[in-house]
Amino acid sequence: MLERLSVLRKERKWSLQETADKLGIAKSTYAGYESGYREPSLLSLLQIADLFDTTVDYLLRAEKDDFIEITNFSSSISHRLSIDGELLSADELIDFVSFVRVKRMLKAKEIKKEA
Repeated sequence: MLERLSVLRKERKWSLQETADKLGIAKSTYAGYESGYREPSLLSLLQIADLFDTTVDYLLRAEKDDFIEITNFSSSISHRLSIDGELLSADELIDFVSFVRVKRMLKAKEIKKEA
């Protein structure tokens, strides 16, 4: 989140003070959010998201690079994933991906059915 706040602010060419003023908070408080010294409350997160015309999800979510796309896994990934203390085999990873895809498909069908 910290980097995203800074990037969003700099894209708008706002200073820390301008951003804090727009949020109605002290400059030190907002600077604390960007530096990681402070964590905004839920209400503050909503206000920040509104100010930057984005979502709280975008502010909080991990970067895409933080995730491992297991459909493109290599054997090195299977050596790091375990269930109940046992490493997953390549076949188990494939089964896992298949299971999640089927479950998501069934959930999507259920949602459509309810609508």
